[in-house]
Amino acid sequence: MKQLATSFHQYGAWRDALAVSIMQLRRWLEQCQLLDADAARRLDLAVERLDEDKLVIAFVAEFSRGKSELINSIFFADYGRRILPSSAGRTTMCPTELMHDESLPPCIRALPIETRARLGTTSDFKKAAVEWRVFPVDTDSPDGMLQAFKLVADTVRVPVDEARMYGLYDPDDPAQVLAVSQDGLVEISRWRHAVINFPHPLLKQGLVILDTPGLNAIGTEPELTLSLVPSAHAVLFVLAADTGVTKSDLEVWRHIVGDGVTHNHIAVLNKIDGLWDALKTEAEIDAEVAKQVSSVSRTLDLDAARVFPVSAQKGLVAKVTGDRRLLAASRLPTLESALVDLLVPAKQRIVREQSVALLDRVTGEVRQQLGARERGLIEQLYELQALQGKNQSSIERMLTRAQAEQRDFEDNVRKIIAARLVLSRLSDLAFANLRLEALRGRVYEARGRMRKSRLTPQFFSAVRDYFAGLRELLQQADARLQEVEQMVLGVQRRFAEELGWSLSPPMPFSLDTYIVELERAEAAYRTHFGALAVLTRDKWSLIERFFDTVVSRSREIFSMAERDTEAWVRSLLPPIEQQVREQRSQLKKRAESVQRIRDAQESLDDRIGQLQAALEDAQQRLDELSTLTSRARQLAASEPAPPLAARWSQPRSAVGAAGV
Repeated sequence: MKQLATSFHQYGAWRDALAVSIMQLRRWLEQCQLLDADAARRLDLAVERLDEDKLVIAFVAEFSRGKSELINSIFFADYGRRILPSSAGRTTMCPTELMHDESLPPCIRALPIETRARLGTTSDFKKAAVEWRVFPVDTDSPDGMLQAFKLVADTVRVPVDEARMYGLYDPDDPAQVLAVSQDGLVEISRWRHAVINFPHPLLKQGLVILDTPGLNAIGTEPELTLSLVPSAHAVLFVLAADTGVTKSDLEVWRHIVGDGVTHNHIAVLNKIDGLWDALKTEAEIDAEVAKQVSSVSRTLDLDAARVFPVSAQKGLVAKVTGDRRLLAASRLPTLESALVDLLVPAKQRIVREQSVALLDRVTGEVRQQLGARERGLIEQLYELQALQGKNQSSIERMLTRAQAEQRDFEDNVRKIIAARLVLSRLSDLAFANLRLEALRGRVYEARGRMRKSRLTPQFFSAVRDYFAGLRELLQQADARLQEVEQMVLGVQRRFAEELGWSLSPPMPFSLDTYIVELERAEAAYRTHFGALAVLTRDKWSLIERFFDTVVSRSREIFSMAERDTEAWVRSLLPPIEQQVREQRSQLKKRAESVQRIRDAQESLDDRIGQLQAALEDAQQRLDELSTLTSRARQLAASEPAPPLAARWSQPRSAVGAAGV
């Protein structure tokens, strides 16, 4: 874990330093009275996102693949024993998140399985603390932690009808039929979801471990496929070397990569110690492991460089006992190095791009404002210096011209007001398609058609039309947003032509990302609610599952689209309005200055001195802004961790050295 711990610690320090630099910029802008409400909101949101930044690793596997042991060997070996329960059979019965929330004491929060009988996803229930059972965890006792963590494996025996109501029993599955006891009871998980709040050093740095209990959970909790697993920054798909890719393994894989995206997926071929044989040479064992890796690569259609053979059990033993040769034989360090390469740089790249884009936008707008101030002061200085030695009539003409320019500029102010009205009208048309009222209408329509459907094709037609309708709403909203962007560009061109202003174009924005998310949800629907499910399950139960998962995900997509669209629309006119306010202020000061000189209330030389001081101040603030911006950009571009040697390379077996 040393490589991971070092990398996470350095990434956390980099992230915290970046947040500090953004806050320094914010304080400086506020002190200089250059911070408007929109910029303040964007900077505060950036710092909040950095503070709440998480790096999520999802472990996905069928049962008995050694997934819990792998988590123990990578993250918990320093405790000198297993922390997560690891034994033959199922040890994780419900999806489990390991994380750290400093606002809560160490504990396990478990959502009872009975909530599956009610409408609502796990995310919905997370908002209701009263629904969860809370169990304390004694972090000073490894034995106590082990006993507490066994809670996630708790089961309960219930009647078949109850299990079927929860979606945990299928009468058409022979394996589940055989699991029914003579008294008509079936064993199911006691919990629907568990969250372990644990002050582990890596979890404190923002790591979140998502442990999924195989096909049973993935098949019955579509939210895992729709949201939790796809949002993970790395997905470790754990297989067993002695079995290879089984039918159930392949089914799990198809569930988690239904959209074909594997850029953050790693296959872990665990239990290679089962291939160790004292009667074989190292070369023969290496060849057998390589053959298994090649087979997994072909079956999963995954690059062989992303398939890592390991022995989690031997790796854990080696770390606990300090046996370096056994650790090398387990090949666990190679997987950890690959995980560092996959997780940290990808996450850092996302954070860097978001932060730099924000800094460029905010500082660009402030630089334009200061530049307009600098130009106005230079013009005033030039005019007043030209007045030195002039007679009263010349000053009168200059005052008349300054007042006329001030009146003419008010026409531009009215143009901004008109632009805001047009922007409001166009954006309202876009928001009409993104608000939950529009989504609710499609949901009611789909529910009605599904309830009336008597044949499978009619059922699927209703669902296809549901997704097609949502896609149409997003596309129509996107078209309106393109009109908004063109309108703002037109306003900018007009000001550039009439006043010589130089304004940055609006930040590019489209709803394509949310359309892709919707298509991913549709693909997940096809995976979970295929033709076989329609033919073999109770239709009403299927409808409830559909609206309990896919529709919930649709609401999340539309809520995110509406939120991000609103933020984009609100950012369009403030840069222009800032320029207008600055220009108006300079024109007003210019007219007042000339008038005071005309009325002999202030000497010309004194006023020129004031303008020169104001000009120096504006130029100094431009220099300070450049320094702060450059410092933040350099920090964002820096690397938090030094390169590690021999990453992603597969070492030769150390079987002989391990004494097998």
